[in-house]
Amino acid sequence: MTMRDEEEEARRPAVVIREYNPKTDRDGTDAVDRECEVGPAGGMSLHADLLGDPVARIRHSPHYLMLVAETSGPADARIVGLVRGTVKSVASGKSRPGAPAFAKVGYILGLRVAPSHRRMGIALQLVRQLEQWFELMGAEYAYMATDKSNEASLRLFTGRCGYSKFRTPSLLVHPVHLHRLKPPRRATVVRLGARDAERLYRSRCAHVEFFPADIGDVLDNTLSHGTFLAIVGEDGYEWGGVDRFLATPPASWAVASAWDCGGVFRLEVRGASRLRRGAAAATRALDRVAKWLRVPSVPDFFRPFAGWFVYGLAGTGRDAAVAAEAVFASIVNLARGRAAAVAVEVAAMDPLRGRIPHWRRLSCTEDLWCMKRLGAAGGGGGHADTWDWARSAPGRSIFVDPREV
Repeated sequence: MTMRDEEEEARRPAVVIREYNPKTDRDGTDAVDRECEVGPAGGMSLHADLLGDPVARIRHSPHYLMLVAETSGPADARIVGLVRGTVKSVASGKSRPGAPAFAKVGYILGLRVAPSHRRMGIALQLVRQLEQWFELMGAEYAYMATDKSNEASLRLFTGRCGYSKFRTPSLLVHPVHLHRLKPPRRATVVRLGARDAERLYRSRCAHVEFFPADIGDVLDNTLSHGTFLAIVGEDGYEWGGVDRFLATPPASWAVASAWDCGGVFRLEVRGASRLRRGAAAATRALDRVAKWLRVPSVPDFFRPFAGWFVYGLAGTGRDAAVAAEAVFASIVNLARGRAAAVAVEVAAMDPLRGRIPHWRRLSCTEDLWCMKRLGAAGGGGGHADTWDWARSAPGRSIFVDPREV
């Protein structure tokens, strides 16, 4: 134990880390979530409210766990921290002869510690116990995502827990207007059923990093609102089914699916001035009475709103980015009346990102994912090979699971 660890141990309160109990812990975890606002920006903050049980955000994953940190004193026992985690099998981006290589990974999200109990080692205890569960579930790697400006989170994960900075995807967000977005005229858009979508994804995306082995369950989920395929540069193209598409794919195409995050949580921007609220309301009023003007109206982000997430974005061909724009626009139009914004996360080097419509003010140009290899001896023990995904070079694409948004 280092001197820093000894000092931390001396001031650490008596805390018990245990599994969340939905019958007794709801009020305590809600209180911690309320104390921890998300995403401060220019005097405003983005607040998230989970719908239903606090495990709602992770219960769509194949395996999940929520831990709480509770002070153990008899007089003031209360929940002061929490963390959520999931385990699943995903493509690592490393290919084996004739097939993609899959790895079991644990994902850490929703780490919270009450402000009154920070800098006491509670977050470290929560992460370490969650990692132990990951290993019991057979996970080979653990990863998490954070804002690159979140210094406290980075100190914990990269400084104390042994994680490496892994990928820096961009989160692109577009508001949902009252008018429709115009997709490129050269694109033909087809909506696929879940089974056809699964076949297409497994055929064309199974080697993409983080492609989930249970993609069929994702597409079948009630929060998944369809898959869209756009084809560009094929005059008079007629959809002949997924068999024909896979046998003779067009020169340029793109595919993506829609996920309703509003079925799990609501977002709300707090701290906006009356002037900002009034200006946003004016844009909506003008868009309502004159949709033909195509006013870039600002949705009412100042009340609880739903968001949609675009996942599985992929494509090939010279005009694949044009096809990606058409797919994204189709999903934004489908979200009208159901969501206030639509987001997609793309890899830093993804060639499709250049044509995705988004508002810079709402987007994050560089999200940060951190990863480490689990196991003995610093995460290297127990593995048959020496290749370490956590230290590998990034690819051009990444599959972001909507269940973990």
